[in-house]
Amino acid sequence: MADHILIVESGADRDWASATGTAVTAGEYVSLPVKYANRTAKVINLSDDFGYMDLGYYCSLLAEARGQKVIPTVETILDLSRKSLYGVALPELDEVLHQVMGKLGQPPKAGFTLTIYLGRTQDQRFRDFARQVFDRFRSPLLRVQISAENGWHIRQMTPITPAALSPEQFEFFLQALEAYTRSGWRAPRVKVPPRYSLAILNNPREHMPPSNKEAIRKFVAIGATLGLGVEPIERKDYLKLGEYDALFIRETTSLENHTYRFAKKAEHEGLVVIDDPTSILRCTNKVYLAELLQINRVPMPKTVIVDRDSIPQVEDALPFPIVLKIPDGSFSRGVVKAANRAELHEHARKLLQKSDVILAQQYMYTDFDWRVGVLNRQPIYVSQYFMSRKHWQVVNHQEGGRMVEGSFKTLAVEEAPKPVLEVALRAAGLIGDGLYGVDLKQTSDGVFVIEINDNPNLDRGIEDAVLKDDLYRIVLKDFIRRIEAR
Repeated sequence: MADHILIVESGADRDWASATGTAVTAGEYVSLPVKYANRTAKVINLSDDFGYMDLGYYCSLLAEARGQKVIPTVETILDLSRKSLYGVALPELDEVLHQVMGKLGQPPKAGFTLTIYLGRTQDQRFRDFARQVFDRFRSPLLRVQISAENGWHIRQMTPITPAALSPEQFEFFLQALEAYTRSGWRAPRVKVPPRYSLAILNNPREHMPPSNKEAIRKFVAIGATLGLGVEPIERKDYLKLGEYDALFIRETTSLENHTYRFAKKAEHEGLVVIDDPTSILRCTNKVYLAELLQINRVPMPKTVIVDRDSIPQVEDALPFPIVLKIPDGSFSRGVVKAANRAELHEHARKLLQKSDVILAQQYMYTDFDWRVGVLNRQPIYVSQYFMSRKHWQVVNHQEGGRMVEGSFKTLAVEEAPKPVLEVALRAAGLIGDGLYGVDLKQTSDGVFVIEINDNPNLDRGIEDAVLKDDLYRIVLKDFIRRIEAR
């Protein structure tokens, strides 16, 4: 077994360090190159001055020059000196942390600090997490601050020295040191530089985003395994768009807000973009969709376009109850049901104050709506969204802004009824080859398209319930395909 050289802060540390190897001070290691130049030696640098060009920094630098294996390496020292450098690894480690937290019966109620001793930790619940942190950043002692704000994540990582440990922690460190020096050394896992970059436009403060925070973290972590650097961006990052190869909009789209401007700019800059501007334009207006589906004979509930002068004709065309919709509503907003003539006129009058035309549609009650996720003209998931309790919609918007949502069930694509898939693919194909969510109702009379969404939900725990991580891989691989085809 190769010798171990332990670089310590002072001569007073020799006693405990000598039990596992040759103990030398930083000054001795630097000034006596012949004595400590054994190429087969493995160096553990425990000095406390890792600043650029400080003595501890030089110890690791000289160890590498002498051909010795050393922890931490100069690269690790530099990476850990600034969050802007080690931050590139945090999404992947945050995903590991999130998985660990999900398995805990009683997770912590607030943020906490975890000390990692050569890949080990006193709290065995975080054993796997500590190993993966150490595998990425080979520093003998790391203090990791975990935050619970906006979901569990690593807030900061700081290298520390044995002198910063309590007596109990120091005893655990000595045990970890002995175990580490008795085992073989492995090179730290090298992070492969991404081939391409993808920006995900999201709004962390949006109440009902198309992808929840856990899903965004999944895209970031899985992108790293595919050579795709995925970075969440926000509205304020508009001028940075040209730095990326592609844009993925995971914020509710509208022609009147910044999402459409982002899509247009991305397209102008030559980026691959989902949702593309044309899809947003076509999908966000229900009047356009109704006309498009009718002309192309795609089955949909009987629909009438209504303005202020044509309200009286609606009840002649459709039986009560009648569903009224504003053209650009989302998540069941701007959708009401009229049970009689009085309600029809009252609801229509209110909706026509927001838009010059609205839709009146045949009411079809079903226990659930089908949602077929379509990407590049292929189905990638099928979900059933059940109506909220004692309500006729999936989302029940109540007074005071409170919302109640129904339950869901996600099926494997091959388990979905063939007519549902066929109608969904016909409808999505009229929009383009992007990512769409086709909402349908299935009754004894057949399958009918209710809506086509240009930025359908991809939420952790819902749409990925069957495919798990493969759902994110499918989407990200399609971005890579489009980038390379471009």
